[in-house]
Amino acid sequence: MLSHPFDDDRLREECGVFGCVGLEDAANFVALGLHALQHRGQEAGGIITHHPESGFHSAHRFGLVRDNFTKAGVIEGLPGSIGIGHVRYSTAGSKGATQIRDVQPFFGEFAMGGAAIAHNGNITNAEAIRRELIDRGSIFQSASDSECLIHLMARSYQKTIPERMKDALRRAEGAFSVVAMTRSKLIGVRDPLGVRPLVLGQLGRGWVLASETCALDIIGADFVREIDPGEMVIITAAGVETMRPFGPEKSRFCIFEHVYFSRPDSFYGGRSVYETRRAIGVELAREAPVEADLVCPVPDSGTPAAIGFSQESGIPFALGITRNQYMGRTFIEPSQQIRSMGVRLKLNVTRALIRGKRIVLVDDSVVRGTTSQKIKEMILEAGAAEVHFRIASPPTAWPCFYGVDTPEREKLLAAQMTEDEMRDYIGVDSLRFVTLDGLYRAVGESAGRDRDCPQYCDACFSGDYPVAPHDMLERGFTPKAAE
Repeated sequence: MLSHPFDDDRLREECGVFGCVGLEDAANFVALGLHALQHRGQEAGGIITHHPESGFHSAHRFGLVRDNFTKAGVIEGLPGSIGIGHVRYSTAGSKGATQIRDVQPFFGEFAMGGAAIAHNGNITNAEAIRRELIDRGSIFQSASDSECLIHLMARSYQKTIPERMKDALRRAEGAFSVVAMTRSKLIGVRDPLGVRPLVLGQLGRGWVLASETCALDIIGADFVREIDPGEMVIITAAGVETMRPFGPEKSRFCIFEHVYFSRPDSFYGGRSVYETRRAIGVELAREAPVEADLVCPVPDSGTPAAIGFSQESGIPFALGITRNQYMGRTFIEPSQQIRSMGVRLKLNVTRALIRGKRIVLVDDSVVRGTTSQKIKEMILEAGAAEVHFRIASPPTAWPCFYGVDTPEREKLLAAQMTEDEMRDYIGVDSLRFVTLDGLYRAVGESAGRDRDCPQYCDACFSGDYPVAPHDMLERGFTPKAAE
């Protein structure tokens, strides 16, 4: 199976985590939760459960949840009322050569019993930790940064699994939302800045942890609250215990969760992701008006912003581009001739609607610019009179080191060109991005971005990294302040 030829022109989702305790046949709920989080990682998935009589059970598979965890015998082989799961895209480790041993959750057997752990995000000092652990005799089985946590836990002198996990996470830097389990405890942790999401839900007498609220909806669980930045929750049949193993920090939640990564039916901070994306379109229409006949989204992620742009501008909204819903991220044995068709395998233009019209195309981001060029060509070939791009995020000029697979900086179009140069490179009549202030207004910060104390992690736009990416600095990455 090969990646779609234009997947490298998108910011890839990081990972998704899900866990539950106190639910009979927990694996069924975990599989459903992972299915709801499939947009966060389509490369592989895994589930680990525990049954009081037969112990820990695990299943790790490449591919989609629906193709692996609905097969006869798989879920039946995962008994128990507690379980955790993970869907993966390789933001750390062996990109392009993933092995099954890289697929989470990871498991470790300790003196006080076994524990499994799954992690969404990226540990930015993992390479340094790995070198230290190997020097001290640790033997790693995977290329994942998450395995460092298991080894750090194994070397801790604390007497319980939660205390050992606190020891391990205090060594970790970067962004992490973790779900873990022992024989009877479900554990959830967010990093001190809360860069990656994690929410708590309840279903009857059972409890659920998930990356997004949409994963609660699919199993009928009630949303209780978000896990706070720097908080650890330990959940048993007796209820939820909370502690704060890290020092106080100001939250820097990833603003791109609002723009692209999260499903539009999820909520953060009491705010609908869909509504935020619609509001970004409203800001775009105010900041970058244009005379046109139709507003068309680049499906599917550009749709809410396109609706907002249409509502604010008064230009009619239309589905001028249709997405092949069965394309997914892979196709089988493509020849070079098929590859040359590029984005046409995934998108097609409604010619009768487009012909002779001035079109505003609304997309979520521009990374390398290659997909934007192909879409522009399709629109012009369909007979459009003009093509105007409006982008529902600021220019992506810096790589993310907190759990998103971003190209190197020299491959990011906005790092090499001005907005006008990008317009000419893509070949459109106009190109405008929402400003960083406009994006902040759309997520509810009416005054825009506080330059002295940003409310979100926006490093991919601003170059302002809230946690130093030590491993990348060692490799020679030059931060904005040093340019």
